[in-house]
Amino acid sequence: MSNKLFQGIIYQMREAVSQTIGVIDDKGTIVACSELSKIGENHHDIVDEISYTFDTIVIDGYTYKPIGSHARIEYIVFVSGEDNDARSIAGILSVSLTNLKTLYDEKYDKTSFIKNIILDNILPGDIYIKAKELHFDSEIHRCVYLIKFQNKSDIRPYDIIQNLFPDKNKDYVISLGENDIVLIKEVKYALDQRNLEATAKTIVDTVSSEFLMKVNIGIGTVVTSVKDLARSFKDAQVALEVGKVFDTEKNIINYETLGIGRLIYQLPSTLCEMFLQEVFKRGSLESLDRETLMTIQSFFENNLNVSETSRKLFVHRNTLVYRLEKIKKLTGLDLREFDHAITFKVALMVKKYMNSKPTKY
Repeated sequence: MSNKLFQGIIYQMREAVSQTIGVIDDKGTIVACSELSKIGENHHDIVDEISYTFDTIVIDGYTYKPIGSHARIEYIVFVSGEDNDARSIAGILSVSLTNLKTLYDEKYDKTSFIKNIILDNILPGDIYIKAKELHFDSEIHRCVYLIKFQNKSDIRPYDIIQNLFPDKNKDYVISLGENDIVLIKEVKYALDQRNLEATAKTIVDTVSSEFLMKVNIGIGTVVTSVKDLARSFKDAQVALEVGKVFDTEKNIINYETLGIGRLIYQLPSTLCEMFLQEVFKRGSLESLDRETLMTIQSFFENNLNVSETSRKLFVHRNTLVYRLEKIKKLTGLDLREFDHAITFKVALMVKKYMNSKPTKY
């Protein structure tokens, strides 16, 4: 927010208001005042005092009223005097400057600009025009991270992420709700998926160790054009949704590594039903007990290698072969054959997807 804009409003009001009026920033510095000689003075004690109550206070002949949220004071307006008139003027000044700040941010703030893009609140044809107005580099590699906080704390999630990524010229932090934060991060051209996930892991570890909070993070695709940030954001949303179905044990889900789960998630339910009916005999999948399912999972994890799977399961090789034969009789699929194994693996994922849907099939 431009301090000159605040000063312009204060200057216009001084003719209508006999009291001294002004604005203090979150560092305690007077950034606008009807008495020009006071600009630049520091009143950090006022910020400390008002932070405890986040309400109108009266100190040493002045009335102070905060602007912002309870977790983060952005500005404080002040009026000379301790009477009801001073309180009323402080209230009017607070409302006026809050609305002015909102309008200014919507028009000139880059973060608001990006938020409008990812939420599809701006026409595609206007994006490059607005980017030029804001001197925003529209052709640079960026990636969208969608960060969902799972529990609450006294510290706002927005403030936590903003402190982790303080470079506001490269990285943009956007609040979509009380617990949903979007990070638009500038990345290098040659950045691989491991680097993207390393950034997410830093967020998870820091939030967990320092703030005792849990987060799930969806990583969108890396895009070059600013207009494609909306697509990267949607990819990050899909990553979290698919992760809830197929990777429940993970708290970092990368859209680029979703694999076949991404395709299954987009299939209509009727098609999934038809596929399961074609692959399995009626009731055959449900007839597999927990031990058999664990055997199948281990067999897949060990690349269909009988010897390696039996070693990992601590069972004799013949025992494993017997279990595989049992699965073949129940389902008609021999997991030792690659094509059958692929079909079975996909079918299990489809079944898991169907079970995650609210409607029972």
